[in-house]
Amino acid sequence: MMKQRFSDQLAQCECCPRRCGVNRLEGRTGFCRIAAGAQVAHAGLHHGEEPPISGTRGSGTIFFDGCNLRCVFCQNHQISQEFHPSETKTLTTEALADEMLRLADAGAHNINLVSPSHVIFQAADAIVAARARDLAVPIVYNSNGYDSVDALRQVEGLIDIYLPDIKYLSNDLARRYSGAGNYAEVIPGVLAEMLRQVGHLEMDDHGIARRGLLVRHLVLPGAVDNSRRCLALLAQLAPATHVSIMSQYSPQYRANRYPPIDRPLTVREYDEVTDYALELGLENAFIQELDSRHRYLPDFDQDRPFE
Repeated sequence: MMKQRFSDQLAQCECCPRRCGVNRLEGRTGFCRIAAGAQVAHAGLHHGEEPPISGTRGSGTIFFDGCNLRCVFCQNHQISQEFHPSETKTLTTEALADEMLRLADAGAHNINLVSPSHVIFQAADAIVAARARDLAVPIVYNSNGYDSVDALRQVEGLIDIYLPDIKYLSNDLARRYSGAGNYAEVIPGVLAEMLRQVGHLEMDDHGIARRGLLVRHLVLPGAVDNSRRCLALLAQLAPATHVSIMSQYSPQYRANRYPPIDRPLTVREYDEVTDYALELGLENAFIQELDSRHRYLPDFDQDRPFE
């Protein structure tokens, strides 16, 4: 009897909050525009993540094509929205497992699945296959936070480190900037489930993450109140939550059509948000220099997007 695969559920896809219901196994696509194969735009060592993730040897990042959001400011828009990197591969389960093992052999501290929400079940099959072939490094689930709690429960035990965004606690902003009018209802349950599964961030003697939750929040221009609400939710979830408060926003893709995010973040805005995090008691916070916006912009039409 053939063992059931996680990806068999793509016959009626409800792997994210969109619940499109299409049969991706037959080549049909929903909001994410990805069928049953996991489309990978880039896989390589990446040194630009938070220190516990990148460490000294780099994070083994696997960037998936497609997305279940439509962020007008997305810095990865070439692969999330436009689908024109120089080389995109549609990988089988075994081929995706091969990539995980290759990155581990190259010295990666972890396998970092970037934008996996719409391919969570394909990724789960590949993790099982790679573990069966002795993959030993942690798996990082690096998502936009717009995840299905039910899908997360189904893959429990396969993910070691959750690295989600909390983008909004305003449905108006989420609808305007990302096309997700229920994001504010979804994200609290997602974060609670992730924390339940893996607990708070744990690091080894060298400061490298082994397990746990690290939440990212990108501060948007003109949206300090939204940032305050996001941080307050994290403090309510647990003051010990590790949070990365990112200053790297710059107006990319279509952001110039959407004031006030048509401009860079100001020092004052970022300082207001980081000061508020301390007021809330969120002491496990990573902060960035404001010039970080120039360091993290990838070009997926290049073989080495982050150079």
